[in-house]
Amino acid sequence: MCGISGIIGRDGVTPEDLARVSAMSRALVHRGPDDSGVYSAPHVALASRRLSIIDLTGGRQPLYNEDRSLALVANGEIYNHAELRRRLEGRGHRFTTGSDCETILHAYAEYGTACVEHLRGMFAFALWDGARRRLVLARDPMGEKPLYLYERDGRLLFASEMKALLRSGEIPFELDARSVDLYFHYQYVPEPLTAVEGVRKLDAAHLLVVDVEPWRVAESCYWRMEDAPPLEGDAPALIREQLEAVGALITRADTPVGVALSGGLDSSAVAAVAARHRPGELHAFCVGYPGRPEGLDERDEAHALARHLGLPFHEVEVETEEVVEFFPELNYLRDDPVADYSGHAYYAVMRKAREQGVPVMLQGQGGDELFWGYPQLRRAAVESFEKEKLRGGGLIAPLRYLAPSAPASLSRAGLSAWARDLGGARSGWRRMREHRASPGGRLVFYDISPDYRAAAEAAGPLYSESFAEQLDQDGAGLLFTLPLPWPRVDVTLTRLISDTYLRANGVAQGDRLAMASSVELRLPLLDRRLVETVVGLRKTRTDVRLPPKAWLKSAVEGLLPEWVLKRPKRGFAPPVGEWHRALFDAYGDSLRGGYLVQSGVLNTEGAGVLARGPFPEGLTSPLSFKALVLEQWCRRMGAQSRVREAAAVSHESAREFLESVS
Repeated sequence: MCGISGIIGRDGVTPEDLARVSAMSRALVHRGPDDSGVYSAPHVALASRRLSIIDLTGGRQPLYNEDRSLALVANGEIYNHAELRRRLEGRGHRFTTGSDCETILHAYAEYGTACVEHLRGMFAFALWDGARRRLVLARDPMGEKPLYLYERDGRLLFASEMKALLRSGEIPFELDARSVDLYFHYQYVPEPLTAVEGVRKLDAAHLLVVDVEPWRVAESCYWRMEDAPPLEGDAPALIREQLEAVGALITRADTPVGVALSGGLDSSAVAAVAARHRPGELHAFCVGYPGRPEGLDERDEAHALARHLGLPFHEVEVETEEVVEFFPELNYLRDDPVADYSGHAYYAVMRKAREQGVPVMLQGQGGDELFWGYPQLRRAAVESFEKEKLRGGGLIAPLRYLAPSAPASLSRAGLSAWARDLGGARSGWRRMREHRASPGGRLVFYDISPDYRAAAEAAGPLYSESFAEQLDQDGAGLLFTLPLPWPRVDVTLTRLISDTYLRANGVAQGDRLAMASSVELRLPLLDRRLVETVVGLRKTRTDVRLPPKAWLKSAVEGLLPEWVLKRPKRGFAPPVGEWHRALFDAYGDSLRGGYLVQSGVLNTEGAGVLARGPFPEGLTSPLSFKALVLEQWCRRMGAQSRVREAAAVSHESAREFLESVS
């Protein structure tokens, strides 16, 4: 696991460029505190910070092939490195280290850019092919590892984090209006966009190839989950097979390994699978809150499973005062603006792991997205199916909306609500009108989220006039508006939720807040083969109308006790109300005349309203919290740009960098 950075230029790299790369690398020391390395050629400079996980003493980067015509810096882990190494050695390749990332070099030498098809893991890498004068950048299929890009005038800069890219001194810190509007709708900026104008991310499952002579930058997609072939067979058995396989791969490390454990099914399944492959060695970590508030604190449930699996258990308790004090720093460490209250809990768990000497952590992210764990996503699928049939026409299509439904609850309140709804007819008629009024190619997706709807209705009046003029009408809905006819609704929604909420909120936050404590985060449920298996099975029989996570629960029967499998789902939720009030008491006034007002995003009146911290009932992340996160993020990240460390660096620093290259 590392942090990487670099620059390639059509007209060559200067001593000032080398200093820029040095500055970017220093900004990534938390991603790699164990070692650093650099490479330089006339048109390219690469740098790496290393967190040693596999081959602790021999895997220093940059890595080279046999004749040193290829140089590599890489961030991530290649889980199938042992199997891939044996195959490549059988074809005559000679390895000089035990590093998992060295397999990338030899796979490229053997297969060219198709090497990514042979990698099972998480990665973002930069490979310089000296013979072809070509730089190859790549990112893993599910986007677990980040790579930020800035391209202008025959130059391309890249880095593992935004803060490092800004430290180059070459990028003006200016907000991108469309991205900021998307942020207020989604609570994050959907990838590959970023909040900074001119900066983007290399998209998941993409390659970027830069040829120097003639100068050419070409980007391509090498994998799509929706292309997984249809798969017949017993779904739970096939999923269990992949879970066992990835469990053996994901636990490979020359260091201690832990798991972030809650009371939920996803982290419990990951813990159970991992424990089989590191018996007596796996550590469990859990977060809780003072007073153990009912419905929020899961330490008791997590501890019970840890005892059942024989795992050492470590817990950390997060207090409101700590959350408030650390809030500006947390938003800086997240690297992107993400308005998610659970961020501090992520950070606290990873910090605890590092304190306990556990630099590799497993987490259960992806289970809700792959197995219909979110009620809102299930509803989106059902309503999209309805809309699809309505679009097909015919007299019977509207009648389906009026068909009676069963009451959600047999309680007195549930039966009363069902009766007022005329057995589902009123809400069905309302859905039909909404589906007819929305654009024909728009799937039902984020537009049923209360947070999204609140932004669509209320964000506009908060924006300054100049900011609003830069936006497309309803541009936020373009992310889930597709050409007609739609592809499979259930598979498409799985892809959409993975591309949006999972990657830009959960995965991005997990990676940055783990690496802030120099901890490598691994996500077994995002394994490429497991994802292909789930999608392939879904193509032959949809599971959207089964109970939530039906396939996953059946797959882990026998691995987990019944009391875990039958436990009702609870979200990973901190004491939001208490934290929200305390944060606005401390920082709410920063919105009045702050960066967002001065840069023309918010008007003065709107900022004053948001500064009071309104939190309408039914919302998860209100506009006020989104604005506060963005305000604090801009203040810290803008300061990074103003440092302009590389631009002001002395020639002495450039000379030191050149000496380190040699």
